[in-house]
Amino acid sequence: MENVKWLFFDIGSTLIDESECYWLRYREAVVGTTISSADFENKIIEFSKQNRKGDHEAAKYYGIELPPWRKEAEKPYTDTKYVLNQLSGKGYRLGVIANQSPGTKERLSNWGLLKYFDIVLASAEEGISKPNPEIFHRALIAANCLPDSAVMIGDRLDNDIVPAKSVGMKTVWVKQGLGGLANVVHMARRQKRHEKND
Repeated sequence: MENVKWLFFDIGSTLIDESECYWLRYREAVVGTTISSADFENKIIEFSKQNRKGDHEAAKYYGIELPPWRKEAEKPYTDTKYVLNQLSGKGYRLGVIANQSPGTKERLSNWGLLKYFDIVLASAEEGISKPNPEIFHRALIAANCLPDSAVMIGDRLDNDIVPAKSVGMKTVWVKQGLGGLANVVHMARRQKRHEKND
């Protein structure tokens, strides 16, 4: 880590606790059906362990629609500010690379987190989403930073870790939320299949 200058963070399930949002979504999704919220949640976990977007795949499996995401239920993890303060105090420059709806900077500001970040690249504003490597390249260009001097920190193997490594960045997998359930071996197999098909 001696040559690391920049630390880039994902937002959901990395800096921000989305567990209440997921719980509300599970509960609301099965209202008026014969599916129990426990069965729906178990199916979500099953798909998440396969490195798939668990809630969307479970909704497809059961033939139901997911209710809107409740952004008002998002909140920073209790140690988020402490960690960001410690890292910036050690001289690291901090940035965000995240798939988010419009208004990312405003939400970060409302949570009292925007002050920690020199760069915020969000999919809605950039017009490009992870895992497309281009969003990582844009962040590195904005930071005037070589890939091996930057670390991507996120909860998703598919959206954060694999694409960041592909552009030469170091990575830290934060095993929180549904992304933390992913299976590394399964991900490697999917990656190999994908490479063979290319």
